Amino acid sequence: MTAGEIAALVEGELVGDASLEVTSVHSLEKAGKSQLAFWERKRRGRDLPATNAGCVIVDRRTRAAGPTLIHSSHPRRAFAKAIRAVMAPASHPAGIAPSASVASSARIAEGVYIGPLAVIGAGASVGRGSVLGPHVYLGAGAVVGRDCRLHAAAKVHGNVRLGDRTTLHAGAVVGADGFGFVFETDHYENFLQVGGVEIGDDVEIGANSCVDRGTLDDTRIGSGTKLDNLVHVGHNCQIGRHVVMAAQVGLSGGVVVEDYAVLGGQAGIGERARVGAKVQLGGQSGLLPDKTLDAGGAFWGTPARPLREQLSRQALVNRLPRLRDEVSRLRRRIEELEAS
Repeated sequence: MTAGEIAALVEGELVGDASLEVTSVHSLEKAGKSQLAFWERKRRGRDLPATNAGCVIVDRRTRAAGPTLIHSSHPRRAFAKAIRAVMAPASHPAGIAPSASVASSARIAEGVYIGPLAVIGAGASVGRGSVLGPHVYLGAGAVVGRDCRLHAAAKVHGNVRLGDRTTLHAGAVVGADGFGFVFETDHYENFLQVGGVEIGDDVEIGANSCVDRGTLDDTRIGSGTKLDNLVHVGHNCQIGRHVVMAAQVGLSGGVVVEDYAVLGGQAGIGERARVGAKVQLGGQSGLLPDKTLDAGGAFWGTPARPLREQLSRQALVNRLPRLRDEVSRLRRRIEELEAS
């Protein structure tokens, strides 16, 4: 793409060579003459650092001699959009690898690519333009929408429906049994999981993440939601639209997470708890079973509390060593006075 085409794509103002060919992207420090970078000012008045980048996306007040500039009100957002255009993954030619196993009753639409050693079960359906990498597994009756991308060794069990443009990264598992057992006298018996999983459009599920099938009803993930690597979603969870979960978040069974919530890394949510819309939950926080975080708030800690309250508590904890020393000093002084 040319710099001019990128500027038009991100609705930015170009200063410099519109015909410059941009072949890839890199950091500001390491970019070369044919590469695109971006820069956000950390302090007022700071100039663009020296760079060999051919083109740089900057805010609207930055001026610099040398590279071609694209001015944007939101440089990071514009750069993300440019990356998707400049570094778009190479398209696979449609077809089925000879070593793939595709059931005769499976429905494969036009333009689908199925990689080596993939297994497509009876009655499974793959929508137009989807790409299934090597060792991908689709169980009987699984449904994959249009323009989905399932990376190597992703597993989609039966009774799972993936919406359009869904991405499963390597090793992700959708539709395995939930953790359901019943204690009988002196041992555990399996509580058969017969529900499914329903995933909306434009969902992304990270590498080695797991989304369990429902016990009776379906586990659901709304459109636009993004799960990082190593996230676990338990049976019967109901996750809204455009939710973001960082790595190692764990959701117990029956959890509800409403639209636009953000869960930091290693947060743990107890069974049947509810996270309100637009909640921001800090990393390593814990929400106890059956508890609710009200919509729109910022929370942190275990048990999760409003952020300001938790910070105040943390400040008190940090003062404990000093308070201990003060108490010890006062105790010694009292002992001295009593002995005199």
